[in-house]
Amino acid sequence: MSDTTAVVPPVTVKCLVWDLDNTLWQGTLLEDGKVVLSEAVREVIVGLDARGILQSVSSRNDHDLAWAELEALGVADYFVVAEIGWGRKSDAVRRITERLDFAPGTVAFIDDQPAERAEVAFHLPDVRCYPAQDATTLLDLPEFNPKSVTVDARRRREMYQAGFRRTDEQTRFTGSDEDFLRSLELVMRIGRATDEELSRVEELTLRTSQMNATGVHYPDEALRALIADPGHEVLVTTLTDRFGSHGAVGVLLLEKRPAAWHLKLLATSCRVVAFGAGTIILNWLVDQAGRAGVHLLADFRPTERNRMMEIAYRFAGFDEQPCDCRDAVAGSSGDDVQVLHLVAERRAAPTTARLVAPDLTADGPG
Repeated sequence: MSDTTAVVPPVTVKCLVWDLDNTLWQGTLLEDGKVVLSEAVREVIVGLDARGILQSVSSRNDHDLAWAELEALGVADYFVVAEIGWGRKSDAVRRITERLDFAPGTVAFIDDQPAERAEVAFHLPDVRCYPAQDATTLLDLPEFNPKSVTVDARRRREMYQAGFRRTDEQTRFTGSDEDFLRSLELVMRIGRATDEELSRVEELTLRTSQMNATGVHYPDEALRALIADPGHEVLVTTLTDRFGSHGAVGVLLLEKRPAAWHLKLLATSCRVVAFGAGTIILNWLVDQAGRAGVHLLADFRPTERNRMMEIAYRFAGFDEQPCDCRDAVAGSSGDDVQVLHLVAERRAAPTTARLVAPDLTADGPG
């Protein structure tokens, strides 16, 4: 009888935390004065970065000396929220995890000392620990190989670094929240998805949960079918500011019918909630429907995590009002999906961002 037990793939590592002495580099900095970074380890650092896996440091060392050495070796820019000091390694890894807002199960730690790995494993049992001799094999392990590597994934480290600079400036800013948003020189672009962007769209439908209206994941083949359908719009939202790109931050799946437009999915990244991205997107869509003279219907499936999305819909004016336009989508959304309704009207342009978006009325309402 064959074994039919399913093999569950390991959770992809989002951040690898490196020890320094005799792990990332060969030698002990404070004792030897001179350390060596092997080309094999350098290739691992560059390779993980190219796959969108963040890297940090937890090392017992003099911070200024160790960071200067990382700069001299040409790899300092690859590391975020480094913890270099004299405390417990588990405390350092915990601070890194919290600063990145990652689940401990998506974080890995590598160190040459068994006692250090055991200390981290005891206090943070979900963090995966690796001995230093495994460093050059990491690129071959399944947990360090994401299913797909999107454009945004390849620049994830740069986006996080920009985010930290943005946050630091916000802490020093003395004006209102709206004034700070205006100071960022935000530019939001909404555009029709291309073949090249499909992986970014699929990733957004898969990764977002708090700001996902239905929790439905749309695989590549489903997205391609929708793009090819003239009755549907697959729209991608990107956001940039003077600190850099936030990458793809939103996706809309819209079916255009003569009497009503049916928003089947709206998902936005949690990273940009504070920038009002969801409100800007919804107001733009309501304005477009108002121009077209159609009502808006929106699917919403309550989950344990997407209460914020329901609030965004309600704040935009969606409700359960009866309307004949509902007949067009009756039965198409599933029994566990609420279909919210809004009588569309013209809405003002955003005041905290410049919006660049297509005219969805160019081809009529359906």
